[in-house]
Amino acid sequence: MKGDLSLLRTVRFVVFDFDGVFTDNRVLVSQDGHESVFCTRADGIGIEGLRRAGIPAFILSTEPNPVVQARARKLKIDCIHGCDDKWPELERILGEKGVATASVAYVGNDVNDRECLAHVGVPVCVADAHPDVMPLAKLVTTARGGYGAVRELCDAIVRAHGGA
Repeated sequence: MKGDLSLLRTVRFVVFDFDGVFTDNRVLVSQDGHESVFCTRADGIGIEGLRRAGIPAFILSTEPNPVVQARARKLKIDCIHGCDDKWPELERILGEKGVATASVAYVGNDVNDRECLAHVGVPVCVADAHPDVMPLAKLVTTARGGYGAVRELCDAIVRAHGGA
């Protein structure tokens, strides 16, 4: 991971975009229109590490496909998908949970993540994020989206909080 890893000690809540973060941003579309994506199981182990460290995770996605909710359910994390305007929704969630934006890590990869990345304390981009959002990141994973970027960040957060 590139950037000042000491920032991770301030993280109390992690919010992930889905497509391009948990996935490699590709979609497999069958002839009947059914969409599928690829995720790495290693990311689930990273999410479990966050859970053990007492740091909640959340998925916030513009993608309306039910695959987002299915993956979140499998990972046992909360999710909102089909969200057109992410920042107001994230602001609402943080208010309900009583979480300060300064203690939030937001992980994104594209222009629809711009506002969230600009407002949180620890903005993170995956290695293959769109060039327009990279300058907003204080941390950048070495892994690309869908290829262990989630696990890389989760492990780094756990280590920053004194875990193994």
